[in-house]
Amino acid sequence: MLVGHASAAGSTREIAERIAAGLGDVADVVVRPLGPDVDPDEFDAFVIGSAIHNQEWLPAAVAFLDRGRSTLAHRPVWCFSVGGAAPRGPVSRAIIRMELERIAKSFPPGLVPRDHPVFAGIVVVDGLPLWGKLFWLALGGRPGDHRDWPAVDRWAADVATALAELRRDGARSPAHPLRPSPGS
Repeated sequence: MLVGHASAAGSTREIAERIAAGLGDVADVVVRPLGPDVDPDEFDAFVIGSAIHNQEWLPAAVAFLDRGRSTLAHRPVWCFSVGGAAPRGPVSRAIIRMELERIAKSFPPGLVPRDHPVFAGIVVVDGLPLWGKLFWLALGGRPGDHRDWPAVDRWAADVATALAELRRDGARSPAHPLRPSPGS
């Protein structure tokens, strides 16, 4: 299983590593930055994550989905996005929904992840233009590490449960693309 990530400053990579740790009991997990050297055909399941910049996934993540579209269409895929601070009210929740809709439109046709949460990340306002700083303040955002590790762990556990069920079903059906997990 690939836990692939596109990270701008490391926060998404660290979340991907945490997710991978939660999947280790049900799959042989490889954590890799998404780039042209990652071959989707080498994996039977995917968790793909990206930082969100300007309401979009980073180009490396979108390029991986495009490059792997034929493989990903026939294998289980979960996605996650990493934004700024956790939504605190109706406006920020609406913005998250709009971001997810925009991100989903950038996915190849037919790719529908089994789940796609948005996790809070690290907000660094140094280097942002004034309008960017004002935007964060208007939404009630504050700089700092906003990652919710228990939420990441819960989601990884949910993915592990779903993957284990798929693997059990796959062990009974030779046509299923998933290989049994190690030790099964």
